[in-house]
This record gives sequence, structure tokens and C-alpha cells, in this order.
Amino acid sequence: MKEDNVLSQTTDAVARAPAPGAAMKPAPDTQASDRLLDQILTSLNDDKAEDVVSINLSGKSEMADHMVICSGRSSRQVTSIAEKLADRLKHDAGLIAKIEGKDQGDWVLIDAGDVIVHVFRPEVREFYQLEKMWMAPGQASARH
Repeated sequence: MKEDNVLSQTTDAVARAPAPGAAMKPAPDTQASDRLLDQILTSLNDDKAEDVVSINLSGKSEMADHMVICSGRSSRQVTSIAEKLADRLKHDAGLIAKIEGKDQGDWVLIDAGDVIVHVFRPEVREFYQLEKMWMAPGQASARH
């Protein structure tokens, strides 16, 4: 009888417990994510990035809350935009962003955690068409 009581209490405790991993995942801080997005958009604007598009990924992907896609007129400008963005994020937000593709300058990816930034040369951007992949059909892009 005593064992049955212990077993039923254990079963009740398990039933009330959160799903595995649920307690360990912090609630998303959308305000921090939006502030980071604003910093990134300001940096891109300051460096004359062209055709800047912001895509909200909330509910679509767990990798980030936002994706930003923009163009630079040349490989040199693409690289410069990416380097300056990473430098500003480090100094202004204390964030060490991961950068891929900087040496080629055709397509640079900057992983800033909650915001993923793609900086393309126009021809490369047209070829890959990331906006079409991530936006819902008929959704207008959020150009900045």
C-alpha cells in the first residue's frame, strides 16, 4: 500500500512536469531582438547598402527571429558592409558575430544570433533569391 502511494505521487509529479527541454529554453526576448534588428538596419543604411529587406522569421524558424538581406554594388563594398557591421555589433552591443564568405565578397553571411544578415553582390542575390524562399506567397517584402 505504501509503495502504491509513492508510485501514484511520482506519476502525478511527472504528469505536471514541463515537457523535456521546455524549462531550459528561455522565453524569447522580442524587444532585444527588435533592438538588434534596428542597430543592424542603421548600420546597413550608414554604409549605403542597397535594397535592404527585413524578413520576420518568428514562427517560421528557430535559427533566428529576423533575416536581413541587402546588396552592395561590388565585392569590395559587400566586404566593407559586413566588416563594419560586425565591428559595430562588437563595440555597440558587445556581440561577436560570426562571418562567412568575407574573403570572396560575393555573398557574406553575418550571424548575429537573433538576426541573420546576408550581404550580396546584386547578381548573386538575384541568382539565389532568398527572399522568395522565406517570404509567404504574395507577402510584400519589408524594404528599408
